[in-house]
Amino acid sequence: MDTWFEHESRARKNGFKNVAGVDEAGRGPLAGPVVAAACIVDGNYIDGINDSKKLTAERREDLFKKMTTNPSYHFGVGIVEAERIDEINILQATYEAMRLAVASLEPQPDYLLIDGNRSPQIEITTELLVKGDAKSHCIAAASVVAKHLRDQIMRSIDQEFPAYGFASHMGYGTKAHLEAIDREGPCRYHRQSFKPIALTNAQRSTII
Repeated sequence: MDTWFEHESRARKNGFKNVAGVDEAGRGPLAGPVVAAACIVDGNYIDGINDSKKLTAERREDLFKKMTTNPSYHFGVGIVEAERIDEINILQATYEAMRLAVASLEPQPDYLLIDGNRSPQIEITTELLVKGDAKSHCIAAASVVAKHLRDQIMRSIDQEFPAYGFASHMGYGTKAHLEAIDREGPCRYHRQSFKPIALTNAQRSTII
């Protein structure tokens, strides 16, 4: 049995029909949303799909176009913005994005393969897979969609706030990004509860 499809195949042999992989992008950045995707693949597999972190942006875009025009690939997407992340924390926001992604998936899954070791508490039979985006085709497909869509969002934010360089670092805490935050102060897309942003706000309040 091809290990890339092992978990999906086992679930189907156990009587489950719609097996979905779930993954997210954007837990670690200082700005922008967390984006989750859920994916069911029912045949006609596309070659080259892999953990999104192992693919270039160009390759992710190419695979995204192929998957979203292939009737064998079904996707749901969940997006939770920075303001909501600040309200409920990044872990709970990630779970919320996953629940939204699964809820928007058609057909509805009856079995979930979720990347990670903690469950978002969805009332569907769930299997957790650590580093699942390197072990399961449908999780890898979800990872590509989530990462590609989040990058598109960050490029759009970059058009609105070009001083931060979002299109290059996608909101992660690079040296250039931290320097821009110190220089410009945070914008409305920054996660105010994250330590570098909170410290910057506190320092600016003290100076004022």
